[in-house]
Amino acid sequence: MNPYILTLLYFIVAVVIVVVGLVIFELITTKYKDWDEIQKGNTAVALSIGGKIIGICIILAFSIYNNDNIRTTAIWGGYGVALQMIAYYLFDFLSRKFPVEMELKKGNTSVGIVSMCVSIGLAFVIGASIT
Repeated sequence: MNPYILTLLYFIVAVVIVVVGLVIFELITTKYKDWDEIQKGNTAVALSIGGKIIGICIILAFSIYNNDNIRTTAIWGGYGVALQMIAYYLFDFLSRKFPVEMELKKGNTSVGIVSMCVSIGLAFVIGASIT
């Protein structure tokens, strides 16, 4: 296939997966609405969502590097979204001293940074496992 068309198709798949992932994250964050908080200037929520976007894209990039078709990349992307959700819940569970969603809603930048790092860090681990 023409490399320009293939790149466009990978781009479209990536955008769709990221958008679907963000919609799912919006639904599971029950204490606030991500985009409303970002519009208000909530840096903590922006960092957390940014980490999820970067994390999903890292997994997609590893999939593109290691596979030769769009279908496989889409499957890994969906798997990446699911694992990012697990990472979010794991982070929330392990930080029982404070509720992550409430801290993000309050604009706690430190929690936003850690949330971002969890998403990005685990994306590299997940991506490295893709063969």
